[in-house]
Amino acid sequence: MTPSNATRITWLGHATVLVRTAQGTNVLIDPWIAENPKYPKNFELPSKIDYILLTHGHGDHMSDVVPVAAKHGAKVVAIYELASYLSGKGVSQTVGMNLGGTVELDDIAATMVEAKHSAGVQDEEGIHYVGIAAGYVLSITGGPVLYHAGDTAVFGDMKHIGRLYHPRIAMLPIGGHFTMGPKEAGLAVSLLQPQVVLPIHFGTFPVLTGTPEALAGLVPPNVEIIRWSPGEDYTA
Repeated sequence: MTPSNATRITWLGHATVLVRTAQGTNVLIDPWIAENPKYPKNFELPSKIDYILLTHGHGDHMSDVVPVAAKHGAKVVAIYELASYLSGKGVSQTVGMNLGGTVELDDIAATMVEAKHSAGVQDEEGIHYVGIAAGYVLSITGGPVLYHAGDTAVFGDMKHIGRLYHPRIAMLPIGGHFTMGPKEAGLAVSLLQPQVVLPIHFGTFPVLTGTPEALAGLVPPNVEIIRWSPGEDYTA
């Protein structure tokens, strides 16, 4: 049974994560559903999604944002240029922000932080500039501080994310090829100093070879590496 004061984090494959707070705020990060080979079969999103957070414009992170926002009444939070692009695609509620900024999302303070990755969006008219890649720190009232790194390489300023926000739970890509793999993620852990790591962006395609087991062998034993599968929850 999930405690009534708990934050519930559900991995939906690749980098798609659903966060449900104890106060009932539902946040979906990087929705890739219809074409996501790792999206859990028969999983139903909550009827109400309060906010969708986008880390960048690649299709495997935002291709379902327009229909999901419309169906579930969500407000979409993204870097300014991407938010503007989505407004032109029919998303009725957007919040454009930028690196270093914080927006209040009910009981969550969402801070946009740096990531190192490309970020263009591709549609029927080609590839468009829609800002740069980002991550999010989610400071939940009465709950934990979460960090979703988005797609990124390891970078030295992760130490500042650790010092400023003290994330207890870090969602880090570990697959390699397009993002950092276990070796780089291990260094990211040393910079961020989380207590728990929820690995994401691995196993979706054959080239994403990094595994939680490989990461676990590269971090101190007091850091908990969660071995989870799409559709499973972590409760904090």
